[in-house]
Amino acid sequence: MSRQRHQVKPTSARPIRTPAELVETGLVTAEDVAGIEAVAQRYAIAISPAMAALIDRCDPNDPIARQFVPDAAELIATPEERDDPIGDLAYSPVEGIVHRYPDRVLLKAVHVCPVYCRFCFRREMVGPQGLGTLSPEAMDRALGYIADHLQISEVILTGGEPLMISPRRLAEIMQRLAAIDHVKIVRFHTRVPVVEPERIDKALIAALKTSRKATYVALHANHPRELTPPARAACARLVDSGIVMISQSVLLKGVNDDSDTLAALMRTFVETRVKPYYLHHPDLALGTGHFRLTIKEGRALVAGLRGRISGLCQPTYILDIPGGHGKAVIGPDAIRQDDAGCFTVSDFKGGGHAYPPAD
Repeated sequence: MSRQRHQVKPTSARPIRTPAELVETGLVTAEDVAGIEAVAQRYAIAISPAMAALIDRCDPNDPIARQFVPDAAELIATPEERDDPIGDLAYSPVEGIVHRYPDRVLLKAVHVCPVYCRFCFRREMVGPQGLGTLSPEAMDRALGYIADHLQISEVILTGGEPLMISPRRLAEIMQRLAAIDHVKIVRFHTRVPVVEPERIDKALIAALKTSRKATYVALHANHPRELTPPARAACARLVDSGIVMISQSVLLKGVNDDSDTLAALMRTFVETRVKPYYLHHPDLALGTGHFRLTIKEGRALVAGLRGRISGLCQPTYILDIPGGHGKAVIGPDAIRQDDAGCFTVSDFKGGGHAYPPAD
């Protein structure tokens, strides 16, 4: 899709949700809108004002636009792609719960977002036509499941976007989790500090915390430009309140698939007091093939980070195995063993060294 725009129009002060609004704000040309309308019939669209303001309308390859502006390529599915690529539904014993690993569960309380990423692995489940918000009765069953399974020590609120829930409702959820003794950690996976930083206010921060549990916030960002001064200030409010922040990113073709951008993103996380955590290989979601690199390409990029940026900045490169079999680390192998039982260790410059060293 071409993004060469003719007249740059003011960015909307409201979220952009329709093909017509994309044209009005200069994010899509009139010539492209027919293809975008076909995408909109299947997948939700939302671009927050903060993200719309970051998009360079004169750059047809703008990495922020690529993440949020719909593309007709989303209607092209390949045989290996799936509507539930990481097998959430296969591991959902009750509505709103995904229990894939013994000691932790996902709690998906809501399936709407302030922005809809075009590469989203849950794109068939989120948005106005998605799975919706848990009813009070479904929430009771989900929390009851957590209470009944003593091996669950960590609850991860995801979705959708958990920080779209009002502070009052979030506080209620946290209070109910606080009453479950075997739950020790509550983690929130979110884009809100980046895409709607004004939401991170005192009421929301108070709702996220409880004296009886450790609260972690995993921030999703894929390009260093997303960490604007308002986004950094929102993260500072969270960290200064005692909440630990970690990052998650997706390795995306045309967004962060070069060593300079990836290194800058990880450094920016650390400068913002967000510890780099996961770098995801893109999942096999329907209509997302134009975002995927090969694993070989991804491993080469991640290998290039060693020695270039500090250990604080290093993410773990992972693949969610299709079908719900969990995550696997797929980063570069730094050590190899030969048939004689000797090891060769690679340094950050690509040199090989025997271990133990030869006399």
